Amino acid sequence: MIWLTWRQHRKQAMWTVIGLAVLAAFIVPTGVAMHRDFDRLVVRGCAANTLDMPCDGFHDFSTTYGSYIYVCLLLLIVPLLFGLFWGAPLISREIEQGTHHMIWTQGISRRHWALAKVGLLGAAVTVLAVVYGLGIAWWYEPLGYVESRFGRIFFDVQGVAPVGYTLFAVAVGIAAGALVPKVVPAMAIVLPAFIGARIAVAIYARPRFATPVTNNYPVVADNAPESGAMRVGSWLLNSDIRRPDGTFVASGAMVCPSADDQVCLGQFGADLHNHQVFQPADRFWTFQWIEAGVFTAIAVLLVWVAIRRIRRII
Repeated sequence: MIWLTWRQHRKQAMWTVIGLAVLAAFIVPTGVAMHRDFDRLVVRGCAANTLDMPCDGFHDFSTTYGSYIYVCLLLLIVPLLFGLFWGAPLISREIEQGTHHMIWTQGISRRHWALAKVGLLGAAVTVLAVVYGLGIAWWYEPLGYVESRFGRIFFDVQGVAPVGYTLFAVAVGIAAGALVPKVVPAMAIVLPAFIGARIAVAIYARPRFATPVTNNYPVVADNAPESGAMRVGSWLLNSDIRRPDGTFVASGAMVCPSADDQVCLGQFGADLHNHQVFQPADRFWTFQWIEAGVFTAIAVLLVWVAIRRIRRII
């Protein structure tokens, strides 16, 4: 089975390795340059660096490398490509071409055949996804001071979460190929299923992986140290201005010096406070592991459905 699986999927493996090599040709040199300049301009060049009071070194770094953030938009489709070109044809191509009649009449059972193919390709996909996800996490680390790693796009392309996304995409393709045994329709199912699940988890589930932190600090203050409770890289879920009884006044945040509070506040009263709800930056890896686990669990369930379906195919 190992030799047969390799023979069937060696072209896919070759093109995948070539694609990742091209990506690495961009990631490695730019990542080395970003880490070097970040250490020079920000770590050593700035005695203190915050989003509210950025130093010149941070500004120079952001100006030079800030546009690299848009590369993350292209990286979002990498797990989907695995689902389309690895997962969808895995079973559907065998059935569509009729080769399953010969394979399933040999000395191995359908279940053995399916587990062997899914296991071998799943292991290969996992290794490639781990390399890709951790490589992007290393590359993106300096940019985390320009844009929070918790951002919906940036969270999705780095760390261990892409491993879960990739396994899920491949599993959707396998299940679709078993239920609709034609390659093109199976690929057509992968696209909306993958996008829909990703959007649903990102919007509705991810903010609730852990109880958010609430931070309140005064609007009128010469120095509001409490406003620093939300560190660089945190995920801001909500920010607004409220009265002492919790009544909503306006969206956003505001700090007015006491010497100029009347002019600064305008039509608002002086008894206001800023209300923030956020996920701390140090929860990034916890959220990554949770999301990877969620999608991996769904992938296992889909593979189980596909194998049960295979046993009923004539």
